[in-house]
Amino acid sequence: MMLFYFHRLVEIFPFFLKGLWMTVAVSGISLVMGTVFGLLLGIARASKNKFFVTVIGAYVAVIRGTPFVVQIFIVFFILPEWGIQLDAFPAAILSLTILGTAFICEIVAGGIKAVPNGQWEAAASSGLTVYQQLRHVILPQSLQTILPPLVGQYVLLIKDSSVVSVIGVVELTRVGWVTVVRIPEGLMVFSLVGILYFSISYPLIRLSNRLEKKMATQQVML
Repeated sequence: MMLFYFHRLVEIFPFFLKGLWMTVAVSGISLVMGTVFGLLLGIARASKNKFFVTVIGAYVAVIRGTPFVVQIFIVFFILPEWGIQLDAFPAAILSLTILGTAFICEIVAGGIKAVPNGQWEAAASSGLTVYQQLRHVILPQSLQTILPPLVGQYVLLIKDSSVVSVIGVVELTRVGWVTVVRIPEGLMVFSLVGILYFSISYPLIRLSNRLEKKMATQQVML
């Protein structure tokens, strides 16, 4: 019986690959957008503008303090009541982007705040504008603090993409549930799902570990 299920699983494996591609697409687009918005909000959150700090802080607190599945339901089911109708795919991307932006914002803000004030003062005394100070002095130094947790957050966001199956996005987890209906061998099916998630997450995990070691070596040398 186990061999029969295995053959059935091999037959529908292309269906899993389509689910894998959907996971990569949803996660990839969300990662890019979340990184861009997170960088911008992180810079604003690290500033001395109390309005930006308060508003962004409230946004981050709400997103980090509520379940992701609730956020998805709000985007997919509540926004249409306000005239904003989204299909499952763009709703999934928007939800993941909102989630990723909040966490990446905190990572970026923490990295910028970790740069000594003396660097800001030295950059300002050189006649650089605030933009030039950030681009040429502050952000390059803050990367040592930002990059390792940022890559780790990317891995978490990829795993969180499994939740978007609740609104009908046919990604890996959704494929797994559909397959279990046909092949009642849950361990085999979701072991395959886990392996496929691991295949796209592991390179990022390795990258994160290498960055942490590299940054630690650079700090020791300094």
